Amino acid sequence: MQEQSVQLADAAATQDLGQRLALDWLALPNPKPILLLEGDLGAGKTSLVQGIAQALEIDEPITSPTFALAQHYRGKTGALVHLDLYRLELPSAADELFCQEEEEAEALGALMAVEWPGRLSFRPEEAWILRLDLLDPGDPEAGRVARLLR
Repeated sequence: MQEQSVQLADAAATQDLGQRLALDWLALPNPKPILLLEGDLGAGKTSLVQGIAQALEIDEPITSPTFALAQHYRGKTGALVHLDLYRLELPSAADELFCQEEEEAEALGALMAVEWPGRLSFRPEEAWILRLDLLDPGDPEAGRVARLLR
């Protein structure tokens, strides 16, 4: 896997990265990788997914699916399945939801973005892994660094 690292000044820069990732993803042949989003609360995972949605021309507002667990969106240039495993403490529950949503994403031809993939008992093969870390955990406005493995 190749690692890329980029410093992001704010939420807008994080959304821009999401847009670039979505465009790279769209250009890939099938099967396309799943995007695993790692990082602490407030690190910018949902902002990144908002950028992905912009690139896919999704008009709906994108929010964290922490309580719904999964959200499905359709845009003019692609679809998105946004999964958040934060509330699933049992790996078996996270695995089951992941597998259901992976099937749905494949059927829709959707980009699948998974927040809190560490809840899974396994690491999906061929996934892109994006780690977001705040530069200063005491000041979320200080920016973040993104590390992408693909």
